[in-house]
Amino acid sequence: MSVWSNNPLAVIETRLRDALAPLYLTVDDDGAQHVGHAGAKSGGHFSVTVVATSFAGKTRVARHRLIYDALDDAMQGAIHALAIAAYTPEEFDALSSKTQAIS
Repeated sequence: MSVWSNNPLAVIETRLRDALAPLYLTVDDDGAQHVGHAGAKSGGHFSVTVVATSFAGKTRVARHRLIYDALDDAMQGAIHALAIAAYTPEEFDALSSKTQAIS
């Protein structure tokens, strides 16, 4: 039995914390939105929001690559789809400020 089959959310969170030391991290299971999706039989749908200083100066692709590298073995089966939001602390603060101004 794979470590992923017991609690994939906890494993994703641990892997990302270990690899990126994020200041903010959320991991969500989006599987309920994809019930009956034929391509997802062997893996789940997840979304992550990661805020890390290690993203500074990196492109969106480079940030995603860091996340994929941390979850490498899971991307081969346990994770079917992964939605990623990756920010520097400054970007996240600016985004949060805009969101608060709208509400």
